[in-house]
Amino acid sequence: MTKKKIRILIAKPGLDGHDRGAKVICRALRDEGYEVIYTGLRRTPEEIIIAAIQEDVDVIGLSILSGAHNVLFPKIIDLLKEKEADDILVIAGGVIPEKDIPKLKKIGISEIFLPGSSTQDIGRWIKDNVKLKSL
Repeated sequence: MTKKKIRILIAKPGLDGHDRGAKVICRALRDEGYEVIYTGLRRTPEEIIIAAIQEDVDVIGLSILSGAHNVLFPKIIDLLKEKEADDILVIAGGVIPEKDIPKLKKIGISEIFLPGSSTQDIGRWIKDNVKLKSL
């Protein structure tokens, strides 16, 4: 049975205007053989979910530096459930206080990568945790 490549959507939710880190992650994951789609800056939760469904992704990677993770991430998880797309794994990275991580994982963020996480660790986590869909 042929398997498709893992597809990852990297998104910058909210008003954060800094995307260098997200672009580094996109390139590193692409170089590891993943199909990567980047949404660009300042996306709403709705735009992110629409793109994820349209692109049939396996993973949504959220990059945030603005501090709005406790507002934006729950909205994204709720929209995934509402659209019956909660089989898409959601990971996050950026500036997220350690004290917020348990709450974010409880609502459905599968993993959080803090500054200093290696791109190899992120790629390995994705490979180990995504169940590929058959073509």
